[in-house]
Amino acid sequence: MLNRGQEDNIEEENDFLKMKIMLEYGGKFYDGKSNEELPPGVENEFLNNIIEFEKQFDQRKTVKVFDRIGRPCSFKSVNEIADDQIDEEYNTLLEHLEAHGIGFTVCSPNIKTKELYRFITEELFECEMGDISAPGWTTNFIYDEFYPDPYYDNARDAEDCIGFVLRKEPIEFMHHCRIENLQLNEHLSLSENKCIEKINKFKLAYDNLEVGEINVVECTVDGSESSVNGSYDLTASSGVEEFQLTGSWRIKFEKDEDFGYWYIINIQIEGIKF
Repeated sequence: MLNRGQEDNIEEENDFLKMKIMLEYGGKFYDGKSNEELPPGVENEFLNNIIEFEKQFDQRKTVKVFDRIGRPCSFKSVNEIADDQIDEEYNTLLEHLEAHGIGFTVCSPNIKTKELYRFITEELFECEMGDISAPGWTTNFIYDEFYPDPYYDNARDAEDCIGFVLRKEPIEFMHHCRIENLQLNEHLSLSENKCIEKINKFKLAYDNLEVGEINVVECTVDGSESSVNGSYDLTASSGVEEFQLTGSWRIKFEKDEDFGYWYIINIQIEGIKF
């Protein structure tokens, strides 16, 4: 337990550290009063950790992941691991990474554990990372950033798009869509603004729109073209009347080969008049 004099000294040091962070690193601090103020000792540790991180970050040093985790020789080649042992070996590998301040995850559920283990031991180990060591600091890697899965990504983006179109809230921009030459049902060659205008006009025709379910049935990928189809049900109300709107939907994507990004180019929703 700190006495009042010790707390005063730490608070003075904290004020100095805050000023240093603001002047040297452009930091900003919220000056409002919290109902639960941070104890001076905890705040002091936090501020010193920030300064230590900034010092290391400014040096721009990098290190290979394999070197950061101690160049272990205990991890087998993926081809040496039996199928019924891969989950255990993978979890052990993740624990070792975590113990050295490295996080690893994957978004797509389509990627097999064996591929994730292979990727870490054959590719991620050779990747450069910031050589930063600070309490609580973790460097995170996501498998999908190296190998995007268009089946997962496009299905998710298509479902998001249908949700934005059918919900009552007006659209401000077309999520995941290119900005010109869009198709919305029978409307061709629309700009982003014209597409937004037609969708929001549909929304204004009803007092409320309540989405029941949006289901993805299938996603196909063929070269630079992709198509996702599914179904929806929607309750629309106007005054005291309610209407059930149901049907299928299909969204088409086109891949920008320069950037590798999939853009929505065509939105088809059965049973909706835009």
